[in-house]
Amino acid sequence: MRIMGLDVGEKRIGIAVSDPLGWTAQGHSVLQRTTLDNDLAALQELCRQLECQLLVIGLPRNMNGTLGPKAEEIQKFAGQLQELTGLPIVYWDERLTTRSAERVLLEADLSRRKRKQVIDKVAAVHILQGYLDAAVKEKFDK
Repeated sequence: MRIMGLDVGEKRIGIAVSDPLGWTAQGHSVLQRTTLDNDLAALQELCRQLECQLLVIGLPRNMNGTLGPKAEEIQKFAGQLQELTGLPIVYWDERLTTRSAERVLLEADLSRRKRKQVIDKVAAVHILQGYLDAAVKEKFDK
């Protein structure tokens, strides 16, 4: 079962996908946002091509765990994507994923310009891998 992870931002959407067994997340691409319809259509087509069966979408919570206006925007976007693709959606707490991704890229000694090009994809990997790790742990804890 292939799973897609998304880090939805205002300008870009970071995309990660799992391996077919659902154990590891790999960075796929970064979608430069244009219009809502174009963004949704591009993601729908990618889900079709990759035969995804689940979408994990990063949900930006406040540090106290509450949902703010940005989280509500993400939920609205996810609802429209779910309606279009028919795929189930899981929200994953994305607090500090961008910071974590930036730390990884800094350790890799990438220039600021190169970091900007891939940070959303790396954040999507962190979101998806967090979900996959939790799902595997849940299976083994039973």
